[in-house]
Parts: sequence; structure tokens; C-alpha cells
Amino acid sequence: MLALVFTTAQIGHLLHYPLAVALTCASLGLAVARPALAQGAGPAADATPTSAAADATPAGLSEAELKALAEGAAADASSAPAAPATPQATSSAALSNPALSLILDTALAGYSEGKPLLTGGHDPKRNGFNLQQLELHAESSVDPYLTLQANIVFAQFGVEVEEMYAESLALPGGLQLKAGQFLNAFGRINPTHLHSWSFADQPLMIGKFFGSEGSRGLGAQLGWLLPLPWYVEIKAAATDAVGACCARSLLGGNDLPVRSPADVAYTGNLKTFLPLDEDWSLTLSTSGQAGPNASGNGNRSEILGGDLYLRYRPVADPERRHLSLQVEHAVRARQVPGRSLVDHAGYAQLVGALALRWELGVRTEWTTGVAGDPLDPDWTTNRQRHAAQLTFYPSHFSRVRVQATLDRPTWRSEPIWGAVVALEALIGAHGSHGF
Repeated sequence: MLALVFTTAQIGHLLHYPLAVALTCASLGLAVARPALAQGAGPAADATPTSAAADATPAGLSEAELKALAEGAAADASSAPAAPATPQATSSAALSNPALSLILDTALAGYSEGKPLLTGGHDPKRNGFNLQQLELHAESSVDPYLTLQANIVFAQFGVEVEEMYAESLALPGGLQLKAGQFLNAFGRINPTHLHSWSFADQPLMIGKFFGSEGSRGLGAQLGWLLPLPWYVEIKAAATDAVGACCARSLLGGNDLPVRSPADVAYTGNLKTFLPLDEDWSLTLSTSGQAGPNASGNGNRSEILGGDLYLRYRPVADPERRHLSLQVEHAVRARQVPGRSLVDHAGYAQLVGALALRWELGVRTEWTTGVAGDPLDPDWTTNRQRHAAQLTFYPSHFSRVRVQATLDRPTWRSEPIWGAVVALEALIGAHGSHGF
């Protein structure tokens, strides 16, 4: 293939030689024709590039003249300045056009009681139609060193910045820094969003221990991928300890000033991933959070949790069937005047894809209560909730879910029954979810 690059002066020089221009055009045509012929497109196999070039050769030129013209054109091309590189232009275009997506979650719900005692901020809480959220997600590379992500949530009566943070790309030693407002890396459910959950509502544990929006705050997080033969990652974060929505066991709605490092919340997570074989994998992690609470000067709250995720997915199955077991449990201890309150909560769920577009799941939850709890004065005894869901995926960008729940708060005489039909639709370039 003959590749030619001409400067303006060289093009003007060639205009004095019409035959050279014709030869150049023929050479360029030959360069375009070769890839198409190599792929079996275009003319038949006997219409070779040699014959095409011969047809395009001007009559009346000897072989010596043709050779001289070709050598001159090649010399001009070798002395021409190189074409400008394109990666920078492409990168600039990508930076000015971040990936955007919109995710709608809406539901029709019915409960046996008007107040179903749900704890999630985006749960379908009332009988009738519910707008769970409309999430605007934006992400892009800032430069070779940082990315920026934002999740803006539109509800029926307001807008909130759920997450907005910058994350490093080029720190040495397997380190990664995140700064801004983000969901803390506690367990499996808390760092994720509604559209990645296997059920239409948030587990009771998240709302009871962290708040309606989960554990979230302004701050910084440092992650370290250990240099080991298998996957092990440690994350440690320092965030503000305020917000009834997202620091319920800490300072909650009491917006107290930060006077020392003890006045912020600290969250840590250790995660390991073990590929057991081609079809089976296991993820284990342990998490902890500690910070001040609002019950008195110097009083603190601590939450310790562990989780596992066991997944079976046969790689040779054309229907992409899979089965996953997810279990999470946490214990909370809080100092209050004159005593310490200890309670625990957790859930276990089994979710499987029986066919290409169908998913079936069951979940059971458990929590305990304590007498004299200033956060939940009525939640004094145990509570169990059970759910089953059937989900249909018309495509990768939408799903329809039917879910039934049975809630048994033992401080009430009657259980609470519920049914939800949820619709989710996504447009735009949303990234894939974590494993």
C-alpha cells in the first residue's frame, strides 16, 4: 500500500504535472481497494489490484517515467511533516462529553396497613403509585489522573446529590483515592444504588443502622489493592458524621461542629474474592464503622459487620443461568447516658436466573430491638420480614418486578402484608455494576 502525505507547496508542485496527479489518484484508489478485496468485498477475485492499477495508468508513459514519478512522490511524502496525532483530540472530545444516563424506578404498591414501616428513602412506601427515583448519572475522565462521577436523584418533591466524587487513576502501589460525597464501603448493599438491588426495597438493616439513604457523607477514602496472588482490597474512609438520612447511629440530624479528628466517622472494609473454579466464586468481606453519637459528650457508636457472596454461573450455559447466595449481618453498640445499647440485624437472599430473561429470588431479614432506644422507641423486640420476587427483563435496559412481602414486627398484633409491581427503565451510557 502506498501512503502519501502532501504539503500545500507539494500539491501546488504536482498541479504542474497532470499525469503525476492521475498516478497519485490511482495509487490512492489501489490503497483503498486492497482492504476491501482482502475481506472478500467488492469486485470478483480475478479483478486483482494489479489489473486495476494497470487500467488506471495513463497511456503514453514508459516504465522509466512511471518509476521516476513514483520515486519523486515517495521522496516528497517522506520529507513532509507528520500528520497531527489524534488521541489528544479524541480525549478532549470525550472530556467535553461525559457519559450520561437516566434511570427511572417507579412502582405500584399495596399494603395491609397505611404505614408499612419501611426504612429506605426510595422504598415504595404508600398504597398506590410511587416514584422511587429518577437518577441522573454522569461520569468522565477529568485528565490522566482523575475521574469524576455524579449521581443526582430526582424525587417527587425534591432533588438531592446522592454522590459526587473524584477518584484517582494513577497513584502508585495499588492505591486509589476518592474524595467528595459518596456511599461508604460497608458490606454489599450500602455502596450500591437502587437499580442494582435484587429487591424493590432496602434491607431493614441499612435503614435501622445507617439511615434512609444508607451510610453516606462528605470526606475521603483510600483504597489499597494488596500485591497478592489473589484479590484482596482494603478501604478506609473518613467522612462527616451528620445527617438523619445517612448517619443515623452517629450524630444524625444534630449538625455539630468538628473540633477534633474524633468528631468524624471512620469506615473500613476488607474484601477478598476467591474464584473456586470456572463456575463457582466466593466474595468475603468484613466492615466496621465508628464515630460520635448525639446522646452525650464523648459518647460513641460502633458497627461491625460481615458478608459473603457465593455465586454459581456455568460458563458453558448458553442461557446464562446463575444462582447466588448473599448474606450480611451487623452488630451495633451505642453509648448512651448510664448504659450501652447493643442490637443486631441482617438478611440472607437467594437469587437465581432460571432462563435468559427471568429471575426469581427470596429474602429473609431479622432485626432485634432494645428497650429505651432513643432512635426507635417502639422497636423494642424482634422483627422479621420475608420477601419473594419474580423479575422479567425485556432487555438489558429495563425490567419489570413483582414482589410480595410479609413483615412481622412482634410489637404489633398483626403482620403487615405487601405487594409491589416495579418498573425500571434506563437510557444512556451507564457503566456496568460490580460483581
